[in-house]
Amino acid sequence: MATAASSASKTAPSLSSPTASKAKKLNSPNDCCIDKAGNIYFTDPPYGLEGTVDSKKKELGFSGVYRVTPDGKISLLTKEYTYPNGVCLSPDEKTLYIANTDDALPIVGAHELKADGTIGPRKVFFDQKPLVNPKLPGLCDGIKSDKDGNIFAGGLGGMVVLSPAGKVLGHVYTGEQSSNVAWGDDGSTIYITSDYFVVRVKTKTKGAGW
Repeated sequence: MATAASSASKTAPSLSSPTASKAKKLNSPNDCCIDKAGNIYFTDPPYGLEGTVDSKKKELGFSGVYRVTPDGKISLLTKEYTYPNGVCLSPDEKTLYIANTDDALPIVGAHELKADGTIGPRKVFFDQKPLVNPKLPGLCDGIKSDKDGNIFAGGLGGMVVLSPAGKVLGHVYTGEQSSNVAWGDDGSTIYITSDYFVVRVKTKTKGAGW
């Protein structure tokens, strides 16, 4: 298990481990979610680096998804995603969802979240590739769950709503490439950052945890 290196770098978060000769900087932490116990789950794609995966400033040979415990211990959960992006938990906190914003593998993966904080093998929860269309710009990006386990994902020219089984329930079309989504107000309103717009959508459900 790695621990946060507090003095290794003043410019970027870094990781150190007993076998590492020196701490290495994370790529560019992107999205996160927090469980009821205070554990933080975050994605670390290369978007913030010039040249992304080919950046000369990239110190890690992968893009990871991590867990940070309340006492500051960091552990790598998976490095099988090329461009890990949005991340969220199911309402019962038994499943961790991760969006992979990659033209070659545009999916939302689902992992069993184990009692010891590790995760199970990836299952493809939603494969966006068959729906990719120039009229529906953007791959799945930010993701959030509602109280019933439906997943709301920015992408496909707005936001797509998925059932707990990964089936498309509906689509909010903004006409623009969308990124983040977030619950707000009384928990029944979802906000979408859609290119240069911020869109507000009133729903008949509420976000997980509201």
